[in-house]
Parts: sequence; C-alpha cells; structure tokens
Amino acid sequence: MRAQWSSASSTHSNRSDERERALLAGVARQERQDFEALYKLYHRPLERFLFRMSVSPDMAGEIINDTFYVVWSNANRFRGESRVSTWIMGIAYRRALKALHRSRAIAKLEDDEAFGMTDADDRSNVNRELEDWILQGLNELPAEQRLAVELVYYFGHSLEEIGEIMGCRASTIKARMFHARARLRSVLSRLSGESAS
Repeated sequence: MRAQWSSASSTHSNRSDERERALLAGVARQERQDFEALYKLYHRPLERFLFRMSVSPDMAGEIINDTFYVVWSNANRFRGESRVSTWIMGIAYRRALKALHRSRAIAKLEDDEAFGMTDADDRSNVNRELEDWILQGLNELPAEQRLAVELVYYFGHSLEEIGEIMGCRASTIKARMFHARARLRSVLSRLSGESAS
C-alpha cells in the first residue's frame, strides 16, 4: 500500500514538474500568460512557506514579488538539474533570509489566521483542533528544524532538494529531521497531557 502511494505521489510530482518546466520555458521566452500561470501556482505555497519563516504578511508579498522578478529575469538560466519547485523555493528562501537579516525580524510565527491555514467552512472542529495542536508543536521547534519538516511534509521536497534550498548538505537536513521528529514527539506528548488535564 505504501509503495503504491509512493509511486502515485511520484507520478503526480513528475507530471507537475513537467507542467512547471513547460511554463518556465514559456517565461524564458517572455510569455506573460505562462509567467502569470506560474505565479498563481506558486503564490500561496510561497506565502505559507514564508510565514513559516516568521515573515510578516507585508514582507512576504515583497519577497514573493522579488522572487518572481528573479524568475522572470533568469528563467532562461534554469539548467533543469532540479525540480522547478526546488529552484523557486531556493530563490524565495535566500530572499527571505536577506529580508529577515535586514529587518532583524526573526521572531515567532505569525498567528494561524495571518498565515491562512484554516478555513472554518471546510474543516470540522476535530480537524481544526488537530491542526492547531500540530502547529503548536511545530512552533516549539527551532526554525531550521521547523522549515525542514515543512519542506518535507507540506511541500514534498526530498532531503537533497531541501539541502539545495537551504544551502547545506542532505546529511545536515537528515539530522535536522531526526532531531525535529524526536522533539516533536516529546512536545506533542506534553501538549496532549496538558489538554487532557
């Protein structure tokens, strides 16, 4: 069952990357409709990713625009050695680090509402409570571990791709994931005890 899911996920990921490569090729030819399609495809995931880096909503908008300026200007330089998503997330990550450094804004995560994760009309109370509980646990992780978890579980990147995005080795990301899981287990266990009492 797990192998089937992994295979289906990989097929979906490959199809998605093929579509994104086609859009990026259009952007390299300065085709605005392809640029707009790529922007729409990535705006929300980038917004979520940036908010997880403790970027304010206003700053996130600027970073996304800066990221897509780089995409527009450099699409013809994409060598195809990584997924399009890895390339774009890497640009956004580096832009965010520069913006955070400039503003000294490395702080705690924004409220769940600011980060657009919940939609009360679509989720049951149980799902929202579970999501809040997991987010609370993630918030207690160090920033680098939290981002590694996010990039694996929410964005579907491999350890190698995350290493490329964050500018370090895959082995470093593997260690961060190991420590993040251990810490998350401990935090969630404590949180579940608190909610039961």
